[in-house]
Amino acid sequence: MTFTTLQNPYPQLGFIPFTKTPNFPAPHFLDVPKKPKKPTFIKASSSMVIDKEQDFKPSFDEYLKALETVKIRREKRQNSGESPAPEMVPVPESESGEKGGELGDTHLELGVKKVWVRKKVDNGVVKTDENEVVKKWVRKKSDSGYKGSEKDTNVFRRNEEKYEMSHVMDKEKDANVFRKVEDKYDKYQGERIKGLEVSYAMNKERAVNVKKVSGRREFGGYGNVEMERDAFKSLEEHPDVCDQPRVSRAEMEERIQKLAKCLNGASIDSPEWNFSKMMRSAKIRFADFSIIRLIQILGNYGNWRQVLQVIEWMQTRERFKSNRIRNIYTAALDALGKAKRPVESLNVFNTMLQQMASYPDRIAYHCIAVTLGQAGHMRELFHVIDTMRSPPKKKLSTGVYTKWDPRLEPDIIVYNSVLNACVRQKNLEGAFWVLQQLKEQGKQPNSITYGLVMEVMLACEKYDLVHEFFQKMRKSFIPNSLTYKVLVNTLWKEGKVDEAIQTVQYMEKRGIVGSAAVYYDLARCLCSAGRCKEALVQVKKVCKVANKPLVVTYTGLIQASLDSGKIDSGTYIFDHMRKFCSPNLVTYNIMLKGYLDHHKFDEARQLFYKLLENGKHITSTVDYRQAVLPDIHTFNLMLDACLMNQKWDDLEFVYRRMLEHGFYFNAKRHSHMILEACNAGKQIYLLETTWKHLIEGDQIPPPPLVQEMFCIKLKEDDYTAAFSCLICLPSTESHKYSRNSWLIRFRDNPDVFREETLLRIIDRTNTLLLRNEEINPILLNLMRSCKEILGVRQ
Repeated sequence: MTFTTLQNPYPQLGFIPFTKTPNFPAPHFLDVPKKPKKPTFIKASSSMVIDKEQDFKPSFDEYLKALETVKIRREKRQNSGESPAPEMVPVPESESGEKGGELGDTHLELGVKKVWVRKKVDNGVVKTDENEVVKKWVRKKSDSGYKGSEKDTNVFRRNEEKYEMSHVMDKEKDANVFRKVEDKYDKYQGERIKGLEVSYAMNKERAVNVKKVSGRREFGGYGNVEMERDAFKSLEEHPDVCDQPRVSRAEMEERIQKLAKCLNGASIDSPEWNFSKMMRSAKIRFADFSIIRLIQILGNYGNWRQVLQVIEWMQTRERFKSNRIRNIYTAALDALGKAKRPVESLNVFNTMLQQMASYPDRIAYHCIAVTLGQAGHMRELFHVIDTMRSPPKKKLSTGVYTKWDPRLEPDIIVYNSVLNACVRQKNLEGAFWVLQQLKEQGKQPNSITYGLVMEVMLACEKYDLVHEFFQKMRKSFIPNSLTYKVLVNTLWKEGKVDEAIQTVQYMEKRGIVGSAAVYYDLARCLCSAGRCKEALVQVKKVCKVANKPLVVTYTGLIQASLDSGKIDSGTYIFDHMRKFCSPNLVTYNIMLKGYLDHHKFDEARQLFYKLLENGKHITSTVDYRQAVLPDIHTFNLMLDACLMNQKWDDLEFVYRRMLEHGFYFNAKRHSHMILEACNAGKQIYLLETTWKHLIEGDQIPPPPLVQEMFCIKLKEDDYTAAFSCLICLPSTESHKYSRNSWLIRFRDNPDVFREETLLRIIDRTNTLLLRNEEINPILLNLMRSCKEILGVRQ
């Protein structure tokens, strides 16, 4: 007869009931293992807990029932006067970061086991399910008339007696195991309760500062069961759990607009912490949408520097993880293109090539191609096309996209950008290359392509080809206003003014709305031919469709008249524009230069005096914005004109007005004017005024003025003032006063540097050199040059 050891039905209690049964055929629902596993206890941190493989895993309902049971039992003990047992609380996270440490059990789980074991013992129900099943099965067989052998009957009786004995032994064993478990639990909780008293205060404070993660709350350990029940209260009792209400799209847009205005007005030289402060004070969630929108608004303002600063700030923020970094860089490329910054755009484009997430797509290629084409960077544009057609030069991490292929073929927008570059470079071969590429790829040029080809032919002065491509375009497309603009400029260059007028009239008969550029170019064409009255008729049409101020249109007409030598037409338009708009400073400077180029000094001086009179009516800061005052370019025009016409009085007047208006002395431009005035014997006060202006501004006078002042003082026999001009110079300027420079000055002014004067200069120089401990190289070169002149003369 063989016996089979049955599976332990109470693995959580830590004992194994000893039971042996005869080798009867077992029912199909019994699964008998070969050998039961004994529970082991692991000792860690001066405590004994149950093995991790046999952890008690209560359900959520059992967990709540255990909490209520412990609470009720504690209340009963308090009412009966018994010392309360240590409260059973969930063990907080250990220092290792694991719940309950490495032992796997908590006080609550041990408490549940304790209640479960006691209930089993108190009720006297210590079952060995396998024996009960076998016993009932045999009895059922007997009742049904089954008659086993006598041997089977004896075996059954002996087995039943052993079963009764094992039942009593198992009951006692259950009581002993319960006592051991209870002792271990009390010992373990007594040692840990001291540490919990310290951690309870920390966990309670942590529980108040709830962490909001995806709408859920993470709780620390609490010190009583009532605080555990806070997790099951309604959200109305905890208003701090819910996040703030979501910001509407309109309000978010308003915040972004406000931040963009703030950044647009901020200085680019402000420190990084100030920039971060402005960004965070906007109360914006910096996601992909908000960054892209901010860059777009700054791009509309034309503030490309702040766009780059936003990109740099975004890259340094570790918390900002963009999901659409390619779109952010593309928005930056578009903003830099509007500001016409090809170099910065190319740097951003090269940055996009460094990773797969930002690798350029077709839209990014369009942005960089248009920017480079408008700037005329032909070589860089062809490099972009090669990059577009080639695989990435750098090995990029593609992740799951094993068949990722970013290669693209240039489309019509890229080819049109090449034509734009050909216009700036006047590259005729590039235009034909574009047409050849489109033909090989089976693509048809659109109207914009034909218009750009015509502009290339116009820039290369191939006027016949302009008309030829215009006729080709008319066969497939309806010419737009920009095409007629190219045609009008071509006829203007050919001197066919009447045909240009007929072309615009034909365009209007076809029902094509002319742009401001068409009428503006036609008006300039008429002004260059001296037909300014007809040009003013076209200005009325410009006003209907123009976006630029009217003063810009009039200034362009004046410039066209002066370039063609029609000073009378320019004057007529200048007088006519005052009836409709006030001329700006650019208009005044163009007219001033026109008068001077056509030798009308009196008209130019009268116009200059009118500009000076505008400054007399300024009484507030607002008047500065409206008044037109001369700039440095205006003063330089008048100074050159006064010098050319030898108007020394006017030269002195204009020069002093220039210094009074806060403009500085320019040595390269103004030195020769002052020297010529001094050599002419006129206006010596100009030199003294300049000298005083430079000394007050802590500036070093240039060598020609120093030597000229030295000569003037020698003529006046004022040697002290003459040598003071040299002594005040720093030693770093000594190389500008070499011996040869003094020799040239002596030979050019023989009447000033006579023999007697040279001897006095040598005597004074020796005295100064002996008086000073350090040798002045400027005085030493002066003395040597004087001795050399005297030696030659003797």
